Amino acid sequence: MSHQGLPISEDETLKGEFRDYCIGGVLALLLTMLAFALVAWNIFESWNRLISLSLLAIIQVIVHFRYFLHIDLRKSHRDELQLILFTGLILFLMAGGTVWILWNLHFRML
Repeated sequence: MSHQGLPISEDETLKGEFRDYCIGGVLALLLTMLAFALVAWNIFESWNRLISLSLLAIIQVIVHFRYFLHIDLRKSHRDELQLILFTGLILFLMAGGTVWILWNLHFRML
C-alpha cells in the first residue's frame, strides 16, 4: 500500500497522470506566450506571422489532445481520434464554407 492507502499500481497511475497534466500545462502556457509575443512584438511580416500562429495553434491542439484528453496513436484510442478528426473536418467545412460565401457576397456587392 502507498502512503494514501491506494494500491501501488493506482498510486503510480495517479502520479503519471499528474505529471502529464503538469507537462501539458507548461507546454500550453509556453505556446500561448509565444503566440502573444509574435503578435505583440511584430517579429514577422503579416503573412509569416499568420503562418506561424497557425502552426502554433495546431501544435497547441496536439498538446491538448495528448496531455489533457489522453488521445494518442495507440490502437485503443484510434476510435476516439477518428471521432475528433471527423468533428474537426465538419467544423472546418462549416467555417470555411461560411467564409467562402461571405467573401463571394462581398465581391458581388462591390
